Amino acid sequence: MVAFPTSVPAEVVPGRAALEVQSVQGLSAVTSLFATSPMKLLTPVARGPSVWAYTSSFGGGLVAGDQTQLEIRLGAKARCFLGTQASTKIYRNPSGKPCSHTTRATIGPGAFLAFVPDPIQAFAEARYQQEQTFHLSSDASLVMVDWLTAGRAARGERWAFGRFLSRNEIKIENARVLTDALLLDPAEGGLSGPFQLGRFNCLALLVLLGPAVREAASECLAHVQAQSVQRRATLVFSASPLRDGALVRVAGENVEAVGRELRRCLGRIGEWLGDDPLERKW
Repeated sequence: MVAFPTSVPAEVVPGRAALEVQSVQGLSAVTSLFATSPMKLLTPVARGPSVWAYTSSFGGGLVAGDQTQLEIRLGAKARCFLGTQASTKIYRNPSGKPCSHTTRATIGPGAFLAFVPDPIQAFAEARYQQEQTFHLSSDASLVMVDWLTAGRAARGERWAFGRFLSRNEIKIENARVLTDALLLDPAEGGLSGPFQLGRFNCLALLVLLGPAVREAASECLAHVQAQSVQRRATLVFSASPLRDGALVRVAGENVEAVGRELRRCLGRIGEWLGDDPLERKW
């Protein structure tokens, strides 16, 4: 389990944030929270049927040399929505300094975490890598979204970043359920070419896992299976069964269409959390 201090540690580590949520008298409540610059944690709903928390950063993104960490711990039967205040910008990095983010989440018995950030937007010459690890108890549930855009397409920056790596790992108890890695590196060939990312401007990964979302996962699998393959479709997706859940991948020509497809898959989030944090966002 992740160990949480009761206050900011004496030796402040830059770019670190931690959130702990417990079930207190039948409601989910924030019991520990801190963040150090450039990370920020906002909790507009700190106690209720579910906790709503949002990560942010000074400057609205990461600059060359930033290395941030987020630690999340949910106690038994706690429910939490974790999003971002806006899309995460990865700014220009002509010097090639390391720029990274790490998320570690521990989800206790019967707990539920909806990890639904806005997409990552990497600017031209940006270099970024992230690693996200989720440890679930046997009856915990998880919704996890990981998505990115082609960059500032309006400025002609389509897939113009220097390097992007995202790695996601999910374990139930000690059993690894998913290891998924996406590496986009122009050094291995132009990313915008017809045999690379071509016309697509947004990629997304969605994981639905656990008893709370079992029915929604089955519905997503059935929906994808029922779709016919269309030549040069503006939105393409696939779905694969996971242990007690599903994995969905989406690629779209525009971010809005990908967002709508994710929103369709997350249509029951209000039932899972007691209210819908996406209703006024997407």
